[in-house]
Amino acid sequence: MLSFVRSTVGIAICLAAPLLHAESTAADTLEKIRQTHTITIGNREAARPFSFLNDQKQPVGYSIDLCLKAIDQIKKDLKLPELKVQYVTVSGAERIPKLQEGAIDIECGSTTNTKARQEKVDFSYTIFVAGMKLLTRTNSGVANHVALAGKPVALSKGTTSEKLFTQLRDSELGSMKLVQFPSNLDAIKALESGSVAAFPQDDVLLTGLLSTRADASRFALVGDYLSVEPYAIMVRKSDDRLLAIIDKSLKQIYASGEINAIYERWFNTETLKLPMSRLMRDSVMRPSKEPGIARVLGYSL
Repeated sequence: MLSFVRSTVGIAICLAAPLLHAESTAADTLEKIRQTHTITIGNREAARPFSFLNDQKQPVGYSIDLCLKAIDQIKKDLKLPELKVQYVTVSGAERIPKLQEGAIDIECGSTTNTKARQEKVDFSYTIFVAGMKLLTRTNSGVANHVALAGKPVALSKGTTSEKLFTQLRDSELGSMKLVQFPSNLDAIKALESGSVAAFPQDDVLLTGLLSTRADASRFALVGDYLSVEPYAIMVRKSDDRLLAIIDKSLKQIYASGEINAIYERWFNTETLKLPMSRLMRDSVMRPSKEPGIARVLGYSL
């Protein structure tokens, strides 16, 4: 009996260890920042215009700017005149594990706040509202997701499009063939080569990818919006003190109108013209943390 009790306790400790580590890491984030005078941002390689590497391989973008504003607030609140900012480039599949294991302190990219992700991490107020559409080759004959029955479809690993189209295949389009790629860049290369018929992804990310291409006319965004994707800054689960500072910074940026200049810098450029949408304006006027919705399926992502 004693052996059984010891064995049961041992199993329970092993199962609880990852959760305890995550909670401990979250609770210690601000203290770690205070002691090391360093904060580590998880950035994306090519999530233009939110988080991408410029020609000098430096992380820049709309989300990066908002995170740097939040870091200024952290410096004030912790009374740290100097705070070093480090960057770690993460993929869509890596971003949550890297956050949970402590490799990054905040993730500043194009991450959708979803109910499923809320079980693993916490999110700031919404910083942008996107919607998923299909990218196809011009004159491909694909007009919407229903036309993808029996066709190969590119998916970027670790994204909401991967989850949504897996559910579509399992519920409605059983003959659709899903092909995973490690990044948006790899997925669009597959579309360009003709090995896949479509690439579903958030409209603004697709527009951002095309904005740098001389052959953008070879591609078309088609069909209705398949989802509503509220982007947010991501922190570890239960990292309440850090999240409170980030939310305070966002509320100040929204209330002061400073958000307009930041938005214009990244969404009104020579290659990208994207006025602020009604949903985005609502998010600025009434900051919220509503999770994303899969419109085509009728429930939360």
